[in-house]
Amino acid sequence: MQADDVIWQVINHGHCSYKSKMKTQNFCRNEFNVTGLCNRSSCPLANSRYATIREHDGTLYLYIKSIERAHAPKDLWERVKLPRNYGKALELIDKYLAYWPKFLVHKNKQRLTKMTQYLIRMRKLALKVRPKIMTMPAKQVQREARREAKAETAALLEKNIEKELLQRLQTGTYGDIYNFPVKEYEKVLAMEEMEAADEEEEEAEPEVEYVEGYEMEEEEEEEDMEDFALGVNGSTHSDDENPEDEDDEDNDSAEEIDRNVWSKSNQATRPPKPPMVSTKRGVAGQNDSNPAAAAPKRRKRQQVQIEYEDEEQEQHAISNFAF
Repeated sequence: MQADDVIWQVINHGHCSYKSKMKTQNFCRNEFNVTGLCNRSSCPLANSRYATIREHDGTLYLYIKSIERAHAPKDLWERVKLPRNYGKALELIDKYLAYWPKFLVHKNKQRLTKMTQYLIRMRKLALKVRPKIMTMPAKQVQREARREAKAETAALLEKNIEKELLQRLQTGTYGDIYNFPVKEYEKVLAMEEMEAADEEEEEAEPEVEYVEGYEMEEEEEEEDMEDFALGVNGSTHSDDENPEDEDDEDNDSAEEIDRNVWSKSNQATRPPKPPMVSTKRGVAGQNDSNPAAAAPKRRKRQQVQIEYEDEEQEQHAISNFAF
């Protein structure tokens, strides 16, 4: 059978693991203490009938202990969830703590008020943007400072080793025998190869490239345009020329055709000629006395058709050509 007075006498005059003694008064560190003070009425261990309020993740719960469940420690406390509305939570406390000592009812309502206030402040602060304060332990700061100093000295040492390697490699202090760290040695060799490659690129002469031009095509296009213009002008001025000139041109073209046929028949019987060498005057092997062979071929003029709107203009033009 549980005796509250005996328990309190042992706790008060003996040892209690939850008690913290101060100069002014003693405090209790037990989570179920409703006031946080170490006294007979507030001690959760020395009272078989006890009630308190606790908070879990922003939710308030009413914890109730009764003497009927003292034999079952796992079912010792009955938990009731309190609503977020302050008025409804007070009504629920009055309902479950009816006929209880007024001291416990009053302290539970006070605890509910304080906890509701700090939960409201927590929700407001969560909505605001505030800088996060981080603590830096003195030992951690000292350890990082020592590591930075060691890293700086190691970096300086590596640079000094590289410089010494360069000097020894360039001067040939020990001949061909070296006993250097492998990583630094390979790094220095790679740096020297890079410098040598850069110097070769700078000393090398620039490559000369030849690009195809388009001057010949432009000249041919200009000649074609000039021929076209001459052909059009010749057709327009054909009215003033004599028909005898046209007969001469026809005779010349017939002579050229006969000459080409004769040359082809002779080429079949003649042996092949050696390759001809070009000279300033003309092609070797040609007879300079023959003006017909040396003269370039004439280009045929382009024919232009003229359309007339009326039949009278067409008849007038035909009559002009006839005469």
